Formats: sequence, C-alpha cells, structure tokens
Amino acid sequence: MRELRILTVLAPIVLGIAAPLISTPALADDPNDPEMASSAARARDRAIIRKLNEDQLAYVRERDARYAQGWDDYRRASSDRDGEAYADDPTPRKRRGAPRDDDGYASANSEYQAAMAEWREDVAACRAGYYEHCAR
Repeated sequence: MRELRILTVLAPIVLGIAAPLISTPALADDPNDPEMASSAARARDRAIIRKLNEDQLAYVRERDARYAQGWDDYRRASSDRDGEAYADDPTPRKRRGAPRDDDGYASANSEYQAAMAEWREDVAACRAGYYEHCAR
C-alpha cells in the first residue's frame, strides 16, 4: 500500500520532468525554417501541397459517387419491392405503410408549449416572491 502511495506521488513529478525533455517542437510552417529560405523550395512545397489536396479531392469525389450510387441502388430496390417508383413519392414513409403521426406531433407540441408557458409563469411568480410557485 505504501508503494502505491509513493508511486502516485512520484509518477506526476517524473512525468512533469521527462515530458519537456522528450518532446520536441514541430517545425511545420516555421517561417524561420532554413530549408524553406529559397523561393524554389517554397514553390516545391506549394506544388506538393497542391498535389496532396487534389488527390484528396479526387478521393472524396470518388467516395461520394460510390455512396450516391449505393443510395440510388437502395432506393431502386426499395421501390421495386414496394411496387412503386421512388421518384413519384417524395415521402418514403407513406410508401412503406408507416402510420402518419402529424396529428400526434401537433397535439404533443401544443401540450409542450402549454406546459412551457405555465412553467414560465411559475418562474416569473417565484422571482416576484410568490415562493409557492418555486416548488417545481
């Protein structure tokens, strides 16, 4: 038990001393970097960065095209299964026979708004000194 207590005291001290000695600062975008002093080196660096960015952009576009194709295939398979064309029905929820819950949402929202109005009145009364309204 005593060893554990000593370890918990000494570990942060050792780490506090060792961390600055072990870590080194990064030289990325260092304006005083001697390797970037010439305009040719800066132009080469810009070209490398531009190439990396273009490669990443091409990868992202290709990935997004694959995702879009996958979603198109899903929609097509879904519409084939339901016997309806997906493009004709902008609400897939209705196609799948899910119950419409617009009325339920409206009533729940109006109940929420009424409860919030009552709560605001209670807060105002509580702040005005009517402490029986502070119980909520």
